[in-house]
Amino acid sequence: MQTVILLTNEGLKQVKAAYSKELVQPAPKNSLFQAKKNGLTITGYSSGKVLFQGKETDHEAARFQSLIKKGEKMTQHNQQRSKSTKSSRPKLPAGFADWGVIGSDEVGAGAYFGPLTTAAVYVPADQVEKLRELGFADSKTLTDDKIKKLAPYILEHLPYHIVNLIPDFYNQKQESGQNVVAMKALSHNFTHNQVLKKIGQEKRPDAILVDQFVQGSSYYRYLEKNRQPRPDLPTYFITKGETEHVAVAAASVLARYVELRSMAELSQEAGVTLPIGAGKEADRIAASLMNQGKDLRHFAKLHFANTKKAQALR
Repeated sequence: MQTVILLTNEGLKQVKAAYSKELVQPAPKNSLFQAKKNGLTITGYSSGKVLFQGKETDHEAARFQSLIKKGEKMTQHNQQRSKSTKSSRPKLPAGFADWGVIGSDEVGAGAYFGPLTTAAVYVPADQVEKLRELGFADSKTLTDDKIKKLAPYILEHLPYHIVNLIPDFYNQKQESGQNVVAMKALSHNFTHNQVLKKIGQEKRPDAILVDQFVQGSSYYRYLEKNRQPRPDLPTYFITKGETEHVAVAAASVLARYVELRSMAELSQEAGVTLPIGAGKEADRIAASLMNQGKDLRHFAKLHFANTKKAQALR
C-alpha cells in the first residue's frame, strides 16, 4: 500500500529531519530524500509530495498531519493497481445522491489553534432537494456569514450530532497515544451511532457516507481497537464527499459552524483573535500567549510543530 501527502517546503524539511537517522544515501534520482524505517519507505520530492510505501502507511503518514498543505488530504491506494485505477474515484450505487443518508465530515485537523470538530447529519430523501436549493456545499467554499445562515436549518430540522474535541481534551488524548487519524475515526463513528439513536428504527437511513480521510480498513481497525460498535448500515468512504451527497455538505457546514463558535470563545479567553491554520501568525501568537503566562494547551494542539517554533520566538 502507499500513502501520499503534499507539504510546504518547510514541511518537507521537518519530515526529512524526522527521519535523519534512517535516510538512504544517496537519495534516488529525482527525489530530495528517502528513508527506510520498519519496513516502510518514505520518499520526498521537490514538488512537496511525500510518498509512504509498505504496510500501515496511513499510520506513519498521520504523524505529519499538521504539516499537510492547506486544502489537501492524505490519499491512499493499492500500489498493485494500474495507473488508471489509482486515479479513478470509487463508484457509489446508482441514484445515491438522492438516498436518505447520514453524512459526516470534520474540520480543524490542520489548524494549530482550536478544536477538532466532527459532525454527522441525517438528510432524509425528502429533504435532499431542499438542502441543495439552500446552497449547502463544502464549508471550505462558503463564507463564515453563509455558514452562520445555513447551520440553523440543520439545528432546527435535521437529526445531527457533534463531537467537539477542544484543545485540552485533544491534547490529553494525543498524549495518551491516540493519533489524529484515530481521533477522527472514533469521532465519526460516534456521531453516526448517536444520530441513529435520535432517528430510531422507524426512519432507518439508506447508508452512511464518510468524507474519507483514511482507508476503510484502517478506519475499522481503530474502531475495533477501541471497541466501538459499528452501525449496521452500508457505509461508504469517498474524498470530496460533499460532491456525492448533500448530507456530507451539511455535516461540513455544521462542523465549521461549531468550530467558529469555539474559536470565538477561545479568542475571547486569549484576548486576541486566534488564526485558523498553522502558519507563522500562529507561531507569533502562541509565543505571545506563553509570554503572558497563559496555558497554551488550553488553546492549541501542542504536538504541532508550531509549539517548538513559538518557544524559539520567546
